[in-house]
Amino acid sequence: MDEFKACNLDYFPENILIDVLSYLSVRELVRAGRVCKRWKRLVKDQRLWRTVDLTAWKGVTSRILWVLLRQYLGCGLRCLRLRGLLLSARGGTFLSESWLKALATKCPRLSKLYLLHADLRCLPNCQILPPSLQVLELRGCELPRVFFSQPTSPAHPQESAEATSSVGAQQQGKDRKGKVLNSPSGVGIERLVLNNVPSFTDQHLQSLTSWERLSRLELRDTFRVTANGLRSCAAKDGLCGVVGLSRLKFLEIGITGRQGYQLQMASLGLGAGWLGLEELSLGGKEVGPGLLCASRLKDLKHLCLWNCTLSELQIVRSCRMLRGLRQLEFLEVIFQIRQSPPVVEEEEGGGGGGGDDGGGGEGEGEGEEEQDNEEAASADSSNEENKTLDMNDPIPSLRRSLAVRLPSCSLLFTNCSVQINTD
Repeated sequence: MDEFKACNLDYFPENILIDVLSYLSVRELVRAGRVCKRWKRLVKDQRLWRTVDLTAWKGVTSRILWVLLRQYLGCGLRCLRLRGLLLSARGGTFLSESWLKALATKCPRLSKLYLLHADLRCLPNCQILPPSLQVLELRGCELPRVFFSQPTSPAHPQESAEATSSVGAQQQGKDRKGKVLNSPSGVGIERLVLNNVPSFTDQHLQSLTSWERLSRLELRDTFRVTANGLRSCAAKDGLCGVVGLSRLKFLEIGITGRQGYQLQMASLGLGAGWLGLEELSLGGKEVGPGLLCASRLKDLKHLCLWNCTLSELQIVRSCRMLRGLRQLEFLEVIFQIRQSPPVVEEEEGGGGGGGDDGGGGEGEGEGEEEQDNEEAASADSSNEENKTLDMNDPIPSLRRSLAVRLPSCSLLFTNCSVQINTD
């Protein structure tokens, strides 16, 4: 027992101590660095600072950010999550241009930046963000009007050096030497996530057309984006090739909050065609209008519908033209099924015809796609016979109908339910 009492953390190798310290938060790591010189050296190991999450630290100020950047953050940083002061009573400037420039210099491998409740109106544009960023996620933030806009690159390098700031000139000098080569637009972000950003408008969306590396765009609760704004940014054939968001492969549109925005139909902009769009995710109030235009997405391969209420007829009508669809995913979807009135016993022919249609609807669907209304009604009546529904396959008739029209498409149901409406 005396041997175990004499044993302490000093006997452990440094690799094991670093693994133990990796379970601590940022605030606890800073405190652990004050124990002794050895722990101070271990806490500064860059393996502990690859993913830094400061959203749980509510007392973070600009002064603390400078201390972390000067003493701890370095070339090992890959992901940084920050909480701003937008909803704080203290207020004040949280992110400054000087700090972001120092972050880009000291952390050249930073690839993901997550900002929560940050006021970015004090920043001129997104050019001051670290050029190594590949993922930018904004949630509950305030944006300036020209945040995503970028200065047009002149034809001659000398003109571009005069037009940009000193930091931009230094970055361009690096490009000439061949050390760092970014896209011509100066932004290397490939994925942009906007969650509950009310200040994001069609003007911001139009500015994204100059981002030549943007391949994933996620818009959740962006109430000021309209259908006309999406149409103007759609990837379509132009005089000089494909214009708009030409490299966009994944698009997500979802309105889940604020009951006053029930008439939001921004997803109608999908009817512009969107060349090259392979993955689409629709949720909330955008699912109904979006499905009406989904048949025009000829390159679509993956469709995800989440947090909405749909009928089988809506799904079959909208997806029957998507011949190239490979996966159709339903996430937390409520399927509405119409239940026929119980007083149908007198009309035996009509009742029996409903059962016959349910059996023959599957066979006729192989050759005739125009009878969607009758097949959907017969499918609803056939569901009444199956009182025990499987959560992995809540509507068997939907799977059978889509299997006929989309034989190469796989269906995936996650946390779905069935709602029976009595007429």
